[in-house]
Amino acid sequence: MALKTAEVALSPTKSFDGPNGKKPKRVLSPRNIMLYGTLFVAAAYYLLPLYVMIVTSLKGMPEIRMGNIFSPPMEITFEPWVKAWATACTGLNCDGLSRGFWNSVRITVPSVIVSIAIASVNGYALANWRFKGSELFFSILVIGAFIPYQVMIYPIVIVLREMGIYGTLTGLIIVHSIFGMPILTLLFRNYFASLPQELFKAARVDGAGFWQIFLKIMVPMSLPIFVVAMILQVTGIWNDFLFGVVFTRPEYYPMTVQLNNIVNSVQGVKEYNVNMAATILTGLVPLIVYFVSGRLFVRGIAAGAVKG
Repeated sequence: MALKTAEVALSPTKSFDGPNGKKPKRVLSPRNIMLYGTLFVAAAYYLLPLYVMIVTSLKGMPEIRMGNIFSPPMEITFEPWVKAWATACTGLNCDGLSRGFWNSVRITVPSVIVSIAIASVNGYALANWRFKGSELFFSILVIGAFIPYQVMIYPIVIVLREMGIYGTLTGLIIVHSIFGMPILTLLFRNYFASLPQELFKAARVDGAGFWQIFLKIMVPMSLPIFVVAMILQVTGIWNDFLFGVVFTRPEYYPMTVQLNNIVNSVQGVKEYNVNMAATILTGLVPLIVYFVSGRLFVRGIAAGAVKG
């Protein structure tokens, strides 16, 4: 039998004349041209404004007045960046974005920590520990995730005023933490529901309690969804303008409010290079966060959206 198989394999009539399989597609096929052309147009659409902002921020005002906003700077200057950070006038104060930056840091860091800590526990409890009224509680949270912020501004102002924290950083931190919890709880609940239930049941059999299972099993397995929550909160809180201008006083204004005051200042000459530099400085933190943890964000958002 083995001899016959060898003869068949060596027979010239049974030998292969060439490679098998589908013919390789051409690189410049109409499909590829359409695909990459669309991607190039989309990338240019988003990158062109950023390019204009960067090159404008590196030009002096005499060069800007010459027109041609797309041309690179003939003489690079970082003076607009220094002025935007340290000496640009934002209303009555002329200390640039530096004060607003540190206010934004003081607002963002505790708001992100508090909202993620509470929302992760809420999502874990809703996914693994069924209790009376859990479905009603979850439904209220889902509805709360889609209530427009503008509807709640006036009642929140009254509540914060009665608590004595209106116009302070503490009041704004509480507002950001509360408004971030519904959507974060939904994400954490869906992510924890997608994890193998056998791990949870095995831990229960071994006598592990609520906090032991959460801290020793769930949290170590949930890095992607924690990164998603961090990115969503950092981006939302850092870029917020409405809450910052409503719930704080001028000395506590975040960076976005300071940017608005610089760009819309009616004093002196309109310095477009300073405005562009201030805009880039304001958006730098969310950009860095996205670039550093973008892959984990995609993994986490996909895993947190598969189960409802």
